[in-house]
Amino acid sequence: MATPSTEWKERIAADEAERHAGYARDFEQIQALKSAKFGKGRALHRKQQLGLHGSFEVLSDLPAYARHGLFAAPGTYQAWVRLSNGGTDRQADRKPDVRGFAIKVRGVSGPGALGSGPAESQDFLLINHPAFAFAGADEFVGLVKSLSKGPGALLGYLVSRYGFLGALGMTKRFAKTFNKPFTGFATESFYSAAPIACGPYAARVRLLAASDDVKPGAATDWAGDFRTRLEHGPLRFELQLQFFVDEARTPIEDASVDWSEDVAPYVTVGVLTLPAQDAQTADGQTLAATIESAAFDPWRALMAHRPLGEVMRARKGVYFQSQSGRR
Repeated sequence: MATPSTEWKERIAADEAERHAGYARDFEQIQALKSAKFGKGRALHRKQQLGLHGSFEVLSDLPAYARHGLFAAPGTYQAWVRLSNGGTDRQADRKPDVRGFAIKVRGVSGPGALGSGPAESQDFLLINHPAFAFAGADEFVGLVKSLSKGPGALLGYLVSRYGFLGALGMTKRFAKTFNKPFTGFATESFYSAAPIACGPYAARVRLLAASDDVKPGAATDWAGDFRTRLEHGPLRFELQLQFFVDEARTPIEDASVDWSEDVAPYVTVGVLTLPAQDAQTADGQTLAATIESAAFDPWRALMAHRPLGEVMRARKGVYFQSQSGRR
């Protein structure tokens, strides 16, 4: 186990701002295309499964390197949670997909990561994969653009970019990622996959599963599975941080690397509690609609927790463009 280090650095390419502006335009087009088909919505994570309320407790007696920003002092905050399928379409739950668990911790205090004033919330956007399929944003954007046009376009994109043999290898890689078995939003752990700041340190985020009780048949209705669990009592999730130790083993810019727990163990810093609630009541549906219309964005954060790395920097413009389109 290595000691957390503050010697991390971001490497920003000379053409990055131009490329990222192009990515934002690409996602604007994808979002408009899908909204014409499915109704107004996000470019990715379009299908909201549930919108819920809860509380987030920052624990006491944290190690000194964790006590920054939201985690500087113990306390309890109100929170919103958005559970989603990751794709551009509204498709059946049984189809393979990345799943999203977004948390908006409300009522925080401090300068915002966007540099335009105080933060209104600390958002954590998590997926059921510990790392991204790609090191940087360019390959991911190309994948999403081609996927939005259909399987044929995807194959053409892969062959043109990687060659025939390379396309076969990438197809296997995608299959491993997107066909990963999913057991439910209560029984899976979720990850930031890319790092954020924690004061002078850098860290990735993990949300531990609330339960190991996998229900048969849940794969056809993930929202129903989660609602049933909440009707029987609260669900408790531990939020953890995994800290940067050095560039070789815990890289900032390569989002495809899963940091080893042997090198950088996770530290539990908070607890998200979702109380028993009926999401199908009038109040529950009103809350879900409010959460669906809200912006969940890794850059809606405290400056102490600003997103780090090229993938996170690319998301800054893409998310802004998506939010502008939904308004």
